Amino acid sequence: MKNIYFISLLLTTTLNTMAQQKIVQTAGRTQLGEFAPEFAHLNDDILFGEVWSRNDLLSLRDRSLVTLTALISQGITDSSLSYHLQEAKKNGITRTEIAEIITHIAFYAGWPKAWAAFNQAKNIWSDDVTSDDAKAIFQKSMIFPIGEPNTAYAKYFIGNSYLAPISAAQVKFVNVTFEPRCRNNWHIHKATQGGGQMLVGVAGRGWYQEEGKEAVEILPGTVIHIPANVKHWHGAAADSWFAHLAFEIEGDNTANEWLEPVNDEQYDRLPCRK
Repeated sequence: MKNIYFISLLLTTTLNTMAQQKIVQTAGRTQLGEFAPEFAHLNDDILFGEVWSRNDLLSLRDRSLVTLTALISQGITDSSLSYHLQEAKKNGITRTEIAEIITHIAFYAGWPKAWAAFNQAKNIWSDDVTSDDAKAIFQKSMIFPIGEPNTAYAKYFIGNSYLAPISAAQVKFVNVTFEPRCRNNWHIHKATQGGGQMLVGVAGRGWYQEEGKEAVEILPGTVIHIPANVKHWHGAAADSWFAHLAFEIEGDNTANEWLEPVNDEQYDRLPCRK
């Protein structure tokens, strides 16, 4: 009970602190302080210092959304819109969300106004492709599904991976998807006879490496034959999502032995694509 009370108290204190945070703005005084001191005061102290700071009533994210809608609807595409787009990004509005917000506004405010807003927004979010955005884009590049998070084997991977079972009849195989830099640990497919694994590149770019040998690049259509009892790893390139089909080869007394991770020092020695 004491622990629950402590957590509740901590959460309440945190929320109260967030609600009391003030937005500090100096643009009015910096640009108009001598020419229009009262306007500067209203802009910095009232609009931002009081109205924007009432985040116990509306979150900063919600206020950004309302402000962008008002500005775009009026066709205001000067530095005011640029500033509020940047603030919206800081306040948690994602690249995918801003595209949907401006698209929605277009039907009510007008197509040319939306085009003007998009021209600014795409530059502000140009380097902000989220993991979810990139994952959705990558899914469109291949015919097999990405599947679900690979939670069962997550402890044997660096980064996030996903599994999609493709077939359980005749030949069992799955589609394995890796986010950029994701790779599995060194491991061995053990067997006393037969066994091993076969990989077929599906989309993106990845790597396969056997112990003591140079890494091999995997592209769509690349086929990798992994003998039984050979230590190896495979995963995505640093700058690309990657997916391969994994076929388990039947054999006697088969088992997987998971070993040490492929650390960053080893991984970063891989050749970069020119």
